Amino acid sequence: MSDRLKALADAGVSIWLDDLSRERIETGNLAELVKEKSVVGVTTNPTIFASAIADGERYDEQVRRLVADDADTARVIFELTTDDVRNACDVLAPVYQGKPADGRVSIEVEPALAHDTDGTVESARALWAAVDRPNALIKIPATVKGLPAIETAISEGISVNVTLIFGIERYRGVMEAYIAGLEKAKEAGRDLSEIHSVASFFVSRVDSEIDKRLEAIGSDEALALRGKAAVANARLAYAAYEEVFSGERWEALRAAGSPDAAAALGVDGREEPRLPRHPLRDRPGRRRHGEHDAGEDAGGLRRPRRGRGRPGDRPRREAQQVFDRLAAVGVDFDDVLAVLEREGVEKFSASWDELVETVEGQMARAR
Repeated sequence: MSDRLKALADAGVSIWLDDLSRERIETGNLAELVKEKSVVGVTTNPTIFASAIADGERYDEQVRRLVADDADTARVIFELTTDDVRNACDVLAPVYQGKPADGRVSIEVEPALAHDTDGTVESARALWAAVDRPNALIKIPATVKGLPAIETAISEGISVNVTLIFGIERYRGVMEAYIAGLEKAKEAGRDLSEIHSVASFFVSRVDSEIDKRLEAIGSDEALALRGKAAVANARLAYAAYEEVFSGERWEALRAAGSPDAAAALGVDGREEPRLPRHPLRDRPGRRRHGEHDAGEDAGGLRRPRRGRGRPGDRPRREAQQVFDRLAAVGVDFDDVLAVLEREGVEKFSASWDELVETVEGQMARAR
């Protein structure tokens, strides 16, 4: 596995670990993964934290202390998770200092805020201040109400991991929010080189939902389209990325010190559309219960290699033809996107509920 991961890293793929626990941090396991297995980033979610807290005694003392201080569940969750992310950021700091596009640790706002712009902004501010590390990323969903929150967070110098992106138009909205946020940050005199963002463009769920509909239609024309939509969607997303990050607005931001666009936004957390990947896990004999599949496919970013894997006119036309054929057989892609976003938010919320239940159980034990 180490050799294969190194080969991926050497090929330009940034490998981010989809897991975090206090045990990983305190035993040196995370540092070892960075040193030996080419890991250059970490993503988290409530299910990951729920599993870590339920399985480990390393949280018990802090929970007891917080309970004795009359902390409620929300505060306990906030303290436990931001402490872990802060410490993980410290472990990844040498990576970040060498290549700021990597060395990142991601923590998400509470899912109940997915359709609450002001609430999302306040949560992002609180998480950013509590973690207090330049290599943190605050994960915000790309809902309609999330877009202005992303813009505000970026404008205030908060680095953001934008998640739950399924469609091209929403992705364009995310890129607009990012650029507009940087423009406001520039006007405020902020150092743009310190503001980074990752766009997690979802791939595999698009095929999962569309293939289900194609099988229900059942015609030869429909069945021939199975497994084609997700990559076509990613190709069109990357074409949009190339278009947006070659314009005058972006060039003005680059001149003002903004990180290279390839280190700011990409497809599927990387710089080129690729097939879905499995998050890296190496915990022997243990599987996370209630596995969270809400976009933990955010890898790192590298500058695109010119002339290699960059979709030109022909791939774009072919990708568009896939969607024309899908429409012809009766697949409503707008409805697909609406379903995927709704289910994504619901999965985030279920994951959060799992964390709340776990922490309340630990608090009851502490009492």
